[in-house]
Amino acid sequence: MITVNMHEAKSRLSQLVKAIEEEGEVVILQRNGQPVAEIHRYRPPAPNPIRRDLTPDPRLRPILAPGYDPAEPLSEEEWPGDCR
Repeated sequence: MITVNMHEAKSRLSQLVKAIEEEGEVVILQRNGQPVAEIHRYRPPAPNPIRRDLTPDPRLRPILAPGYDPAEPLSEEEWPGDCR
């Protein structure tokens, strides 16, 4: 583990990145003697497996009133008054 202050990190950034790449080092950046950031080798996120076995939950099916046709246009009385 390498611990450096901000000024030193700015001056030696390419060296620090090289140490991270080649040696697997972890760099701790400090400001006023307090650790504020950690730089380590990039690890790609784990692949998110895609589930192909998804089936709809039958409890989520819409229940329509008998004789209701959702594609049927509204009658004049069914429209709200401000939309007529």
